Amino acid sequence: MQDTRGRHEPTRALIGWRLLALAYDFFPVLALWFVIAAVFTALNGDSVRGGWLGLLEFVVLWLVAGAYAVPSWRRGGQTLGMRPWRLRVVGAHGGSPDPRTLWMRYAVGGLSLLAGGLGFWWAWIDRDRLTWHDRISGTRMRRESK
Repeated sequence: MQDTRGRHEPTRALIGWRLLALAYDFFPVLALWFVIAAVFTALNGDSVRGGWLGLLEFVVLWLVAGAYAVPSWRRGGQTLGMRPWRLRVVGAHGGSPDPRTLWMRYAVGGLSLLAGGLGFWWAWIDRDRLTWHDRISGTRMRRESK
């Protein structure tokens, strides 16, 4: 898409690109989860099978995934999975979002996934093609031109 001066503007990231990036990002996050699970298993002497320790492990796994995503978005607007698809997280006005905003994006995105991806699918009916986490956090995902 070109602006009035002939420059290419970034386009909206369609749901397919977002899901491809999410699939790519699953692998580095899975590796981090294996390390965390190994630590919990070593500390417990056996696999964790529920209870307060299982809940703690789940919370730590969720936080570690956030510790992968949020600094990546903050540093360059991209995670490893977003790079091949030229996707970038930006603030609503194109600037770099602050960490609090990015954690809000991560939290709402996580809730969206727990709801069967409903917040992602919402982009198909949203007038601006925004997901729940885009809208609530005030961030946008753009697809950069080549």
